[in-house]
Amino acid sequence: MKIAVLPGDGIGTEIVAEAVKVLKALDLKFEMETALVGGAAYEAHGHPLPDSTLKLARQADAVLFGAVGDWKYDKLERALRPEQAVLGLRKNLGLFANFRPAICYEQLVGASSLKPELVAGLDILIIRELTGDIYFGQPRGRRTAVDGHFPGAEEAFDTMRYTRPEIERIAHVAFQAARKRSRRVTSVDKANVLETFQLWKDVVTEIGRQYPDVELDHMYVDNAAMQLVRAPKKFDVVVTGNMFGDILSDEAAMLTGSIGMLPSASLNTSSQGLYEPSHGSAPDIAGQGIANPLATILSAAMMLRFSLDQPQAADRIESAVKHVLASGLRTADIYPEGMSAQIPPVVKVGTREMGDAVVAAITKKTTKS
Repeated sequence: MKIAVLPGDGIGTEIVAEAVKVLKALDLKFEMETALVGGAAYEAHGHPLPDSTLKLARQADAVLFGAVGDWKYDKLERALRPEQAVLGLRKNLGLFANFRPAICYEQLVGASSLKPELVAGLDILIIRELTGDIYFGQPRGRRTAVDGHFPGAEEAFDTMRYTRPEIERIAHVAFQAARKRSRRVTSVDKANVLETFQLWKDVVTEIGRQYPDVELDHMYVDNAAMQLVRAPKKFDVVVTGNMFGDILSDEAAMLTGSIGMLPSASLNTSSQGLYEPSHGSAPDIAGQGIANPLATILSAAMMLRFSLDQPQAADRIESAVKHVLASGLRTADIYPEGMSAQIPPVVKVGTREMGDAVVAAITKKTTKS
């Protein structure tokens, strides 16, 4: 099992180090190779996704990714910005299906921004299409407007596009995932305004007829954003396009208490995947040792399950994370101020301490078994 380890920028190096530590505690035979990506790669090679890094990713069974980006790179031309590395990996590896589970752990109900009764037991899976939509649509660019309200003015434009096959394959992924859960799919679109999403709605409806055991409903994206904070537990599997999925999955993250708890998986048709936390590089806290590594550790668990065919090892990691949370350990983002006197006591820890605790929980259970 070959894993390409791409820590990236900011807190990426810190959180990936903890996930690697957890993987090594499993005593499985991994071949792990590390490479630069994002801003770190630009500094060393002049490009956020060097050929050597892309070659490694292509050869690997899975990619464990940290985060990329820093404000100091914002003035670079777009093609050289760190974030282009993620888009490049998605495109070159054919990663079309993004899985973002939003689970509110029992111990973190109080950390959510919503009332406990709204989020207790929350378990949503957002499936986001990754290769189409406005992020990749052509044409795009800047030009002088020749019509509209301000002819002669500078304008920028992007193109929202979806083809039938792109929609069909992500719809199949969503319905198949729902069969393993509560058999409900909510397709999120903007069919009342956008022709692109009228096609989306039509195709998802057609594919839905092939899954009569799965309940399908449709929701406009603005209503979906509202319902996620009004009644989030009504959702099971949510399938949507690239841009809407980007926004809604971050909104769902805050229902769980912190985006630092949200893992993600991006898969291609052969189950090769890129696994990363849903949060960014957070350069404002980089190097302070306070970042939450659990989203990255849980992403490693998803990697074991979806790409490396090691479901039992994935279960061990997820069980260890639950054990650590139950023991009261919290990083700053999920630490409830003024609650240190509760039973068991809640203790604020750093990045490394949280990773060590997960390793200890894994090795302790291994010893007992």
